[in-house]
Amino acid sequence: MPRPPEGRFLWTRRATSGLPRFLRPEGLCAGNSLPHRTTAGARVSLTDYIRKILTARVYDVAIESPLDPMPRMSARLGRPVLLKREDLQPVFSFKLRGAYNKMSGLSAEVLSRGVVCASAGNHAQGVALAAARLNVRAVIVMPRTTPAIKVDACRARGAEVILFGDAFDEALGHARELEAAQGLTFLHPFDDPDVIAGQGTIGMEILTQHSGPIEAIFVPIGGGGLAAGIATFVKYLRPETRVIGVEPDDAACMAAALAANERVILPTVGLFADGVAVRQAGAETFRLCREHLDGVITVDTDAMCAAVKDIFDDTRAISEPSGALALAGAKAYAAREGGGTGTLVAISSGANLNFDRLRHIAERAELGEQREVLLGVTIPERPGAYRAFIRTLGPRAITEFNYRYARGGDAQIFVGINLPGGAPEKRALIAELAAAGYRALDMSDNEMAKVHIRYMVGGRATGLADERLCRFQFPERPGALMKFLDGLGDGFDITLFHYRNHGADYGRVLAGIAVPPAERARFDAAIDALGYPCIDETDNPAYRMFLDDGTAATHA
Repeated sequence: MPRPPEGRFLWTRRATSGLPRFLRPEGLCAGNSLPHRTTAGARVSLTDYIRKILTARVYDVAIESPLDPMPRMSARLGRPVLLKREDLQPVFSFKLRGAYNKMSGLSAEVLSRGVVCASAGNHAQGVALAAARLNVRAVIVMPRTTPAIKVDACRARGAEVILFGDAFDEALGHARELEAAQGLTFLHPFDDPDVIAGQGTIGMEILTQHSGPIEAIFVPIGGGGLAAGIATFVKYLRPETRVIGVEPDDAACMAAALAANERVILPTVGLFADGVAVRQAGAETFRLCREHLDGVITVDTDAMCAAVKDIFDDTRAISEPSGALALAGAKAYAAREGGGTGTLVAISSGANLNFDRLRHIAERAELGEQREVLLGVTIPERPGAYRAFIRTLGPRAITEFNYRYARGGDAQIFVGINLPGGAPEKRALIAELAAAGYRALDMSDNEMAKVHIRYMVGGRATGLADERLCRFQFPERPGALMKFLDGLGDGFDITLFHYRNHGADYGRVLAGIAVPPAERARFDAAIDALGYPCIDETDNPAYRMFLDDGTAATHA
């Protein structure tokens, strides 16, 4: 599925009479008898869901998290913004609500056999805490890409942790195998009515804590359990309040399902927001979101990084990327609506962040706020040209400058510039440069330029007419880079290679590979067999500007 622009409403409810049928005055009674079929085949009515949420046993382990004002963000958006602080839970995530609610309802005989779950980390911690409280054996299968902080937290609570696969879906399959082989009870992280009801208590708390009007509540979506629970409860009691899901633009499984009106499986998902890296929405969560969710917004990595910084600025708390997802969506919504004054609520869903990932987040946060611009600029290769260019920038602070001498009449520089005035100042700067005779290429939204090219400026090779430039992403763990190189094999010459550990849970490589026309089919087959996401960047203008000598052929 093509990646949508940041802040795009990828799916929006198309209401006929203004409200879904369940929520129209004439439909409330009838709606109570309309069933939802779960993955286990049980039938759960709307009224039953409300009852389940109201009576959920979450407060044996969970706190009623505060609904904190965000004064800085409110001032920036010109409207009240409130943050639901689920990052303050004992496991630093909302997930213990659903896990404990599910386990506390199981019989003693079932619990005696033990439980098993699959999780990217936060659901696992909820299960581990619940199992410790109930004195139950817990086997937890986690992807090998799970942040170490989450793995260690589960083991510290006595759970048996098994690392399996590179993504949630592989871990899920292995957990199901253990369920059958050992007679364990499987605890689904989102597609279960009791889990959904446990998460729905967050919606109940929000309406209790803020009795005034709420324009919209923003909820992060992975498999959809949190969004399904909150939307079901909120729309039942306050149908005028919008409930909007937020997903990363490279892991928008619920938006894709709602747009297609059926569950779909994404071919790949981005791993930056590991807490919501799910390829397919749940069956029951999809049904509930289709009935009650008002829309889905997608945001990119830079927007999430900027939201992590926003939360820190207002609360001095550090959110994980998926934990800041809802606030990123609220900001995109406010920019799209323009001039609104209604209260916005964002769920801060978790704070289980590896410390070394802060390096990447800090690097990208200013770009996410459009307070920094990255430019590729052509200047004359002559004495004094550098000073003349800097003089044109005026008093603006330079955040990065990369240059190397090049023979000929022109030089290419890669420059980062701080922009306190945001997008309007960026447009003004580019216009000023054009008026001064400089050719400037805005690379602020160019992923390859931000991750790789900025560290490689000045390196050119001649005579590489058959060079293909490819960008890869793969799970970051010992041996992953070697597996990548082994997968390429010895049949192709590597002409360029850039890899840098970004403090994330996935590695990124930029590779130039000599691929003669007669070998293109074999090369494409080798890349497909490798199984890593691959983006062909041969026609990327940043490559043409800084690395190519003009001999590389345009890739057809």
